Amino acid sequence: MSVPVYRGRFGAAQAERLLWRAGFGPAPGQAARLSRKGLRHAVRSLTRPRGKAKLRGPAPHDDDGLPLAPGDAWGHDLLWWLDRMVRSDQPLNERMTLVWHDWFATADVGQTTLNLKQNELFRKCGLGSFEELLLAVTVDPAMLVWLSGNENERGAPNENYGRELMELFTLGADNGYSEDDVREQARALTGWTNDWDESRGMVNFRFDRDRHDYGRKSIFGKAGNFDWRDSCRLCIDHPAHAGFFVTRLWSYFVPTPPPKRTLRALKQQYRRDRNIRRIVEAILMHPALYEGPRMVKPPIVQIAGMLRARRRGIDTDSWTWIADEAGQRLFQPPNVAGWDEQRWLDTARIGGRWTAAAQNTRAAEIDPDGYDPKETAADAVRKALRFWGNPSLSSQTRGELQRFAARVENVATDDWQQASYRGLRQNALRILIAVSPEFQTS
Repeated sequence: MSVPVYRGRFGAAQAERLLWRAGFGPAPGQAARLSRKGLRHAVRSLTRPRGKAKLRGPAPHDDDGLPLAPGDAWGHDLLWWLDRMVRSDQPLNERMTLVWHDWFATADVGQTTLNLKQNELFRKCGLGSFEELLLAVTVDPAMLVWLSGNENERGAPNENYGRELMELFTLGADNGYSEDDVREQARALTGWTNDWDESRGMVNFRFDRDRHDYGRKSIFGKAGNFDWRDSCRLCIDHPAHAGFFVTRLWSYFVPTPPPKRTLRALKQQYRRDRNIRRIVEAILMHPALYEGPRMVKPPIVQIAGMLRARRRGIDTDSWTWIADEAGQRLFQPPNVAGWDEQRWLDTARIGGRWTAAAQNTRAAEIDPDGYDPKETAADAVRKALRFWGNPSLSSQTRGELQRFAARVENVATDDWQQASYRGLRQNALRILIAVSPEFQTS
């Protein structure tokens, strides 16, 4: 059984959607260039890049012009990663790192270097084997601290990771496991610990045989002297896992559930070798991605995309608090379940997107004095669109922008207002485009 492949036109608009769904939006002209590759080669250029990632563009710095210190300075961890999102020539790798950061949501564990190392783990393993990724995450120091794996020992098993391993990471809530399985998983996962160093904090994370419960356990109806590796593999082999994995991974790229035939084909493909890359490629070439409804961009994707459209690097600390205001502070997911994408555009968070748009336009804000007093409404809209790299907008949104631009001219009655109002109009149009429905979705 094969997964359906999109056979329609693959032009700049389709390439633009692909770059937003599988990355952080196009730099100026990038969508048109990608479209010339055709769908299959375009997708594979993202999923199978050559060599190590290169960061192109201005080096990041803080408000004082100093290099970032992601392991030490407040908020610089977010800035460091946002810089990679903006400048990397392998955007899908960064997008998959964001997917796994949400999937295996781990917040601040009190030692930023541990979170940064976990981030590198996601980047390294994000398109390989899910089984290998799960095994690595299970004993990752940040995860061990976050879900108490380093406190899980024989005689006093801690259920935190064992429960989330099944509920959030591999099977889904109440999907094929019992409370007895949670308790037995906790026993299988015992044995990990670490040392404390006064100057370095938590160090030397390791498996201590004396802390492990070597007794017989029963998980999913199977009995054995299971350890942490068995714990992961039992979940991967569970009948409910493939469906959970495919459906959840699909949800990061397509806002509607996979059709039944597609789900069956993707599950069949995944079970062969549990390879993430091939499932991602199948999703990125599926008709639902190009013919289905638009999808709300996560706040950090929107912010990174605006910076890419402007070819602007990280030059201010402000992105940390702006991302927080918009609802997605990297390295600070709200809980172990990750972010709730259903709330990306609620009233508590939409203001952060306006702030992000204003921050992006302020540096290039036009001085209305001396502006072209004869610029037409149509020219003003075209100029504002070029400012953002000519994003795709609906005819309805373009019409609203055109009508707004015309209204400005109608109120500019005095000679002194002709240039001034047109300059102010251009500043306003840039922000209106950035907060338009099409620019907030892909």
